[in-house]
Amino acid sequence: MDRLLLDTHAFLWCLSDAGRLRAASRSAIEDPRNEIFVSAITAWEITVKQLKGKMEAPDNLAAWVDEKGFTHLPLSFHHAELAARLPRYHKDPFDRFLIAQAQAEGLAVVTRDTHFPLYGVRTVRA
Repeated sequence: MDRLLLDTHAFLWCLSDAGRLRAASRSAIEDPRNEIFVSAITAWEITVKQLKGKMEAPDNLAAWVDEKGFTHLPLSFHHAELAARLPRYHKDPFDRFLIAQAQAEGLAVVTRDTHFPLYGVRTVRA
């Protein structure tokens, strides 16, 4: 059993079903033995980008997480403190929170971002 955290683009690709996910990552996400997490940070990132007109996405993201059978991952004080202390390999604040959550919770991240492994986080190529 794997515990996987979806990076924002991987989550959106799951919703769109546009075929952008690699077959191996889609198979891992669809495997009922795996637990798939979506962070509250992902909801924040998507909403911020929607409001700026930079992204189109469904409005009720929480319902999509539930419909897909994924697990909501809230942001904790511990996650925030870890994110603040991370080395500056990656400057994107959303991704820094995801990295901190993956470290704290022992999750592998489904992503195409090449910065994540610099933090010792296991990744699954989206």
